[in-house]
Amino acid sequence: MSLEVSGQVIKLLPEQSGQSQRGPWKKQDMIIETNEQYPKKIAITCWGDKVDEIQNLAPGTQVTVAINIESREYNERWYTDIKAWRIQTGSPQAVDNTNTASFNAINEDPPADTVFSADETEGDLPF
Repeated sequence: MSLEVSGQVIKLLPEQSGQSQRGPWKKQDMIIETNEQYPKKIAITCWGDKVDEIQNLAPGTQVTVAINIESREYNERWYTDIKAWRIQTGSPQAVDNTNTASFNAINEDPPADTVFSADETEGDLPF
């Protein structure tokens, strides 16, 4: 299943890179704010060649990003990644948004028993 999300670029976080057994790697997170009645900020991870694609995106640039969402377990905790596989710039009306409705349908507040990542805890919000 593939989803699309549209919004404006808020910020590009610093690029990260390293060496693995399979060779060098690089990734960079892009923060976008959705175009909804109640906008949401989403951190989307770009890997490899996608890092080069986002280098020239200025804050305020409108983008539509095709994403994959995947969760994994580590030490009985769940971590979720949102990875970009296609990035288009410009107005969201210029692209096919057939999967955007699917994203919006699941883009609700999490249930009370949601498991949080290592950076967030239920009672320790950064704001």
